[in-house]
Amino acid sequence: MISPPTNIAVSDLRPGTEPHVGAERSIGAILVQTGRLSAADAERVTRLQTERNLRFGDAAIELGVLNAADIEFALSRQFDYAYLLAGESQIQPAVVAAYEPFSQRVEALRGLRNQLTWRWFASGEGRRALAITSAEQGDGRSFVAANLAVVFSQQGQRTLLIDADLRQPTQHTLFHLDNRSGLSALLSGRTSATDAIQRVPGLLNLSVLTAGALPPNPLELLGRPQFGQLLATLAADYDVILIDTPAGSVYSDAQAVAARAGAALVVARQNGTRVGALGNLVDLLTDSRVHLVGTMLNDY
Repeated sequence: MISPPTNIAVSDLRPGTEPHVGAERSIGAILVQTGRLSAADAERVTRLQTERNLRFGDAAIELGVLNAADIEFALSRQFDYAYLLAGESQIQPAVVAAYEPFSQRVEALRGLRNQLTWRWFASGEGRRALAITSAEQGDGRSFVAANLAVVFSQQGQRTLLIDADLRQPTQHTLFHLDNRSGLSALLSGRTSATDAIQRVPGLLNLSVLTAGALPPNPLELLGRPQFGQLLATLAADYDVILIDTPAGSVYSDAQAVAARAGAALVVARQNGTRVGALGNLVDLLTDSRVHLVGTMLNDY
């Protein structure tokens, strides 16, 4: 579970082809196209729908050819609210917002998303980037960053998740992405953003810039002016840029990243994060003139 933030007030289509999303598309067309319903069964459903004046989904469930989860999936595609079904993607189950969009813990994430929008992203021009930090390892910072990225993208925001943990990166594992070229290669001038940034299959509007090869000088790379220039360039293409960082009490990387982003959300684990370590991180961020958008209590 995730608790609310503490310091934030809290047609004829071939199966197997990629669907064109949009509310004008029928549920039946979406399900046939994605291979969840055969054309023959779709015709049976349509006949019953007409005979009994039922909704397509109700008729399909009555015939036993679809279940409620299938209908929710089709509705999500109709209204551009992409999510995944368990067993149909290699994205890790920890990315709960991708698999459980109607659960209570994802609702809490959506509440956090809305508050971050009001407090930062929609509060001024040029506010596109936000560092997701925590004081200690194991606080759930990467989990929060990944799931926040998903819920922002589900809102229709062009979202980029950057893994700036150049010591123990996890986002490529969570999203099952290639990590051969990423942020470290970009900052050292060995690749371009076009080549390094990856779209996440099945999730509209979400892209990830993985950490890439682990460099011997992570803090120096993140402290280079190129990082700030990169964020400014990417701000033209994305509405929201979330940046995962290492733990603040272990390395100075989080401070450097947050300073480049301009703002930070601090994640703390319930009954886990030491108050002293959390206070020290907040002081460091404040001393670096980072806008502290708020703190979030993670009890998942």
